Amino acid sequence: MQHLRGRPNAVELIGAYEDEESVHIIMELCAGGELFDRVIAKGYYSEGAVASIIMAIMNFVHSCHSMGVIHRDIKPENFLLSSKEQIALLKAADSGLSTFIEEGKVYREIVGRAYYIAPEVLQRRYGKEVDIWSAGVVLYILLRGVPPFWAETETGICMAVLYGHLDLESPPWPTISSSAKDLIRRMLKWNPKKQITSAQVLEHPWIREGGVASDKPIENAVL
Repeated sequence: MQHLRGRPNAVELIGAYEDEESVHIIMELCAGGELFDRVIAKGYYSEGAVASIIMAIMNFVHSCHSMGVIHRDIKPENFLLSSKEQIALLKAADSGLSTFIEEGKVYREIVGRAYYIAPEVLQRRYGKEVDIWSAGVVLYILLRGVPPFWAETETGICMAVLYGHLDLESPPWPTISSSAKDLIRRMLKWNPKKQITSAQVLEHPWIREGGVASDKPIENAVL
């Protein structure tokens, strides 16, 4: 967290103080609550609104990767709004599973929540691409209202992540723009070598400021 200080989409670490029993971490106050709480309170939103959320998340991911950090736990619960204002910044608040990227190292720890976990994490051989996959799952959920890989049990979810099919055909996908679906396909690649990078996500026409994402309300099952 100290390494990422000053980044606009990361919660600021104010200081850390240690006594004989504990380490006390003082962090910036984010009074706007969790990302999903804002989505539910609003009641409806557009592709453009989703694009701005994903842009904020990917700005944070890009900051991590450019500074040599893998986050490993990108999910909506880890993003808070800086205030209750409509124009509040979205900030990553939990770096508990983050680690520094070491040249040539293969990461093998299985970490993260099952819905957002990348297949190569389950295969115990992964790198920074896992953050792109997790952000792609968040994008899918914001547009459709359900996770792309789902089952009744955690084991079932992991099997779906490893061997499942990415559904971009059933409702409401026919009403979602082809550009949004293109970005999802590029982010959710089972082969991480073929996956889009964080910089390429931010350059995608659907996500760019003034890009092609529509302001028309989405009909989906989020609520």
